[in-house]
Amino acid sequence: MKKNETIFECQTCGYQTPKWMGRCPDCGKWDCFVENSTVLSGPARRRSMKKKDIAEIEAVLLDSDEIENIERKKTGINELDRTLGGGITPGSLILIGGEPGIGKSTLMLQVLYALSDNGSKVLYVSGEESASQIRLRSKRLGLFSSSIFVASEIDMDIILSIAEKIKPDIMIIDSIQTMFNKDISSVPGSVSQVRESTTRLMITAKKSSVSIFLIGHVTKEGAIAGPKLLEHIVDTVLYFEGDRNHIFRILRAVKNRFGSTNEIGVFEMQEKGLCEVSNPSALFLSQRPKAAPGSVVIASLEGTRPILIEIQALVSATNFGTPRRTILGLDHNRVALLAAVMEKRLGIRLIGSDIFMNVTGGIKIEEPAVDLGIISAIASSYFDKPIRSNAIAIGEVGLTGEVRAVSHIDIRIAEAVKMGFDKYIIPAGNLKRVKKLNKDIDIIGAATIAEAVDAVL
Repeated sequence: MKKNETIFECQTCGYQTPKWMGRCPDCGKWDCFVENSTVLSGPARRRSMKKKDIAEIEAVLLDSDEIENIERKKTGINELDRTLGGGITPGSLILIGGEPGIGKSTLMLQVLYALSDNGSKVLYVSGEESASQIRLRSKRLGLFSSSIFVASEIDMDIILSIAEKIKPDIMIIDSIQTMFNKDISSVPGSVSQVRESTTRLMITAKKSSVSIFLIGHVTKEGAIAGPKLLEHIVDTVLYFEGDRNHIFRILRAVKNRFGSTNEIGVFEMQEKGLCEVSNPSALFLSQRPKAAPGSVVIASLEGTRPILIEIQALVSATNFGTPRRTILGLDHNRVALLAAVMEKRLGIRLIGSDIFMNVTGGIKIEEPAVDLGIISAIASSYFDKPIRSNAIAIGEVGLTGEVRAVSHIDIRIAEAVKMGFDKYIIPAGNLKRVKKLNKDIDIIGAATIAEAVDAVL
């Protein structure tokens, strides 16, 4: 006999309790529990296998001929292939998240048309748009194809039935928060619905070797809406970064079972959709001001790709008791730490100054090799002295003011040489590893931030 049980479930982490609670004991969020009426099935409806079927299952050797070799499928969009680690792996479940209007659905539609042109059978399932609306959007983007299947549906039973009939190579779910399972009484978008829908799609992907893209909405904190378990189930998690007011979009992999998690793809939003940026360094430095105090160029390494990015700083006297620290594109705590190091090791009084910092282009940088660039930009704005336009600062800074070595210094310098830079302030520990790529370039090794600031200014 069926039995109904009422449980309360946290909409952030999925924690379940038989009674309502004001604060979730697992994730610490307040007022996040909703009531769900769950149907507990009897033994006859349990999804279990017979003992005879279980006895026939055997393990196989990893190098046996029974395990087939799979090859990645190229999407035709090089920036996406780079982020995925070389292409789409058959049978993989890929989650792509980002803020509303950032370009998730646009990119997925472009991927479908690129794959259909290569002979792949694709299925686009939308729970937010009708088939006519999807066709209208594809016409606006200038995408035309007669081999793309479209379904406007949210019922998971119907969606999986359609996929079983069509047997697509690639399937896109837009979005996972709109999917609905009849066995669960909660509304679409709840923790239970998202978790169950993702699990069923994961089983389908592994059994039928169909690659599935899941488009996910994000919360106001920037995380993908739904339980954290969602990111553990999928094979790859991609985040779309960037501001809707900027034309640049950064596609970053934060989890990838089939490739590196440090790779990024750079796109530019245009009238006809997202266009690839093959040379991000030239794009980010195209509008850099000349001889402006507080502006410095750094060489950041994103996966295997070096990118030259401009960092800007503005230091001004504060009008309040507590100085402001407004940071965009950098770690706020890291900038505060480096400002304290400058006060202690360089004798610069920043306690009475406001510090504003920005990374141009809307990109976010987290690696420690940009520490020397941050210090150089702050010092340049503080003393109102411009940094040489053809100089680059690379290095990690410690609490005692030492400049520590960074990885892949030769790759960073090689990218800067291509862009016309000829003066480099690098850690002294990297001097032995640097190969003279050009006799005309000037490489200075700095052991402390005092030596680095003197060389930069």
